[in-house]
Amino acid sequence: MAQAIQKITLSGGRDIPFNNLVLSQENVRRIKAGVSIEELAEDIARRGLLTSLNVRAEVDGEGKETGFYRIPAGGRRYRALELLVSRKRLAKTAGIPCIISNGETPEAEDSLAENVHRVDLHPLDQYRAFQTLREQGIGEEEIAARFFVSAATVRQRLRLASVSPRLLELYANEDMKLEQIMAFSITNDHVRQEQVWDTISRQQVREPYYIRRLLTETTIRASDRRAVYVGIDAYEAAGGVVMRDLFEQDNGGWLQDPALLEQLALEKLTIDAEALKAAEGWKWVEAAFDFPYGHTSGLRRFYGQQVEMTEVEIARHRTLKAEYDELDAAYAAAEEHSEETEHRLDELGTEFDRFNDRPYIFDPEDVARGGVFISLGAGGELRIERGFVRPEDEPQPETVDTDAVISRSDVGHEVPGSSSTGGVSVNGRAVDEPAEEEDDVIRPLSDRLVVDLTATRTVALRNALANNPVIAFIAVLHAFVLKTFYPYGSDTCLELTLQSARFGQTEGLADAVWAKEIDQRQEAWGHDLPKAPDDLWDFLIGLDEVSRLALFAHCASLSLNAVIEPWNKRTRAIAHANQLARSIGFDMVDAGWTPTVDAYLGRITKAHILQAVREAKGEQSAHLIGHLKKVDMAREAERLLDGSGWLPEPLRMVSEEASADMPETAVGDVAHDPDDAPVEAEASQLPAFLTEGANAGDATARPNAAFQAEHEHLDAAE
Repeated sequence: MAQAIQKITLSGGRDIPFNNLVLSQENVRRIKAGVSIEELAEDIARRGLLTSLNVRAEVDGEGKETGFYRIPAGGRRYRALELLVSRKRLAKTAGIPCIISNGETPEAEDSLAENVHRVDLHPLDQYRAFQTLREQGIGEEEIAARFFVSAATVRQRLRLASVSPRLLELYANEDMKLEQIMAFSITNDHVRQEQVWDTISRQQVREPYYIRRLLTETTIRASDRRAVYVGIDAYEAAGGVVMRDLFEQDNGGWLQDPALLEQLALEKLTIDAEALKAAEGWKWVEAAFDFPYGHTSGLRRFYGQQVEMTEVEIARHRTLKAEYDELDAAYAAAEEHSEETEHRLDELGTEFDRFNDRPYIFDPEDVARGGVFISLGAGGELRIERGFVRPEDEPQPETVDTDAVISRSDVGHEVPGSSSTGGVSVNGRAVDEPAEEEDDVIRPLSDRLVVDLTATRTVALRNALANNPVIAFIAVLHAFVLKTFYPYGSDTCLELTLQSARFGQTEGLADAVWAKEIDQRQEAWGHDLPKAPDDLWDFLIGLDEVSRLALFAHCASLSLNAVIEPWNKRTRAIAHANQLARSIGFDMVDAGWTPTVDAYLGRITKAHILQAVREAKGEQSAHLIGHLKKVDMAREAERLLDGSGWLPEPLRMVSEEASADMPETAVGDVAHDPDDAPVEAEASQLPAFLTEGANAGDATARPNAAFQAEHEHLDAAE
């Protein structure tokens, strides 16, 4: 016969006068958190005590009940009731609903169990409850007051009503995070929301910023690299729509479905990555639209051997070289211009490029342990970087000499795609920053923008240092002397461990001309250096002095760090970076930096844009664009500032003498005093639609109808 299950008996409950209750010292809650006692008291006064107190009868030394009851669980409720009693809103003898414990467990255990087993309300349940109250006619402010939360919290929860029920169900099943749901709530288009989720659910990047980017992108130009890569025909065949302008040159138009284009580009990138992996036999392939600057840091790079030319190709190369030298010498001595000769020289140059661009053959053993990075170039072409080995894939040395395993100057940084298994991962990167709030008040530049600008300056300054071996040598020697003779000295911008900061947070930095020059220099030295680290010393000994200095300058430049971060201003290191820049004669204007919409103007407030134009071109130019929307103002400012030599504060080179007392808004040698620019010259540099029908000196000049019509058209297109 089965043994009978013993039934449990629940503790009984009854009302106990408040003045017969006392707090137990066994209550585990010591830290105040959540709703305050005063707010809880107001809630009890409004709707009564919703949860009974857990109490135990107090006994004297003989084990007899004294008539008083201790409260091990429910101390905050007791304090709230006590507050109501002290304010004469509750009688001392009022009956308080209590559960009387039988005392079989320790008091502290009761308190701990009540708090540990409590589960906070799910945000989705909170939203539905708030939604029900609002449907009953209760406003957001009143809901907030009733539940002692901010009105912003109520509005955030109610905003979930704009999210697709399908996505809410995923969130309820914990397949999606609250931050992701909130990102989807920026639009009411359920179809678009679900389409974006279907796209990102098949890839690694599912961050809220990425969701918002896909949802807020309204159109993409046909010249966008993703559109070029996928192809307009493939996009339209998949159901995408292209908006075209029948009256203006539109460079192919605008693609109306960014999420579809993103999906098609990801699918094609995945196919291309898998095809390359299968065709060439690489252990792993990482594919993404972009990789952050410095993504190969910490990986060993190996290079293939270029295919040797055949005897026929060698003979052909000699013939072309002889023809080129003869033509070039004759043309240099000629007094007249000849398009035919120039055209032939260009043709010969193109043939030489084909000879020089012969494919590289890699060792099969290296390929079996190595990998490839595939990304999209600026023109929509595939950018393939072959020959990288992760530390865990390095061959184990036969001897105990571990120093010969890896020789890498920038170890210690995060290794991209560090999974130990092979395969293809697509678009595993993170990066946007929320747009700065528009404001007419000129405020300091955001910390993030200062980081990005000084990261850009650092890369450009690295490139300049690499081209000045003498100063590079002195800079390293200066750091060595500091460490040798001044133990506490750290006034250098060189990080001599050769830990090269990656600046992966600065979008587009890898496409900067200075970054490309650094990469090309790294690639060239990589091909020249011996494959085995053991052969490196003899190689360096055999180098001529000029080459050795150039290699030294290149390595030293990669350690330069002049980034100003919000948590690490590095004042003395930045001062040294300025000294170094002055010694080189470095300037960001000469280096080629210009204030474009993407690099600067689109990331600051309208007040900052006007300040920049005012400093560079004068008050009249600033006034003439002051009425524009921010997007249009940024475009016009980019055109006005082009060639002006204006730089934002973090990029300016302040002279050593003036650095101590120069005002914060000073522009330095590259800026222009607003009073120096004649009004007529300012107006002549603006487009006709900004000045037509208005006196250039009239401070009240407004845009004409043609301008308004053009910008209304642009706004509609966007």
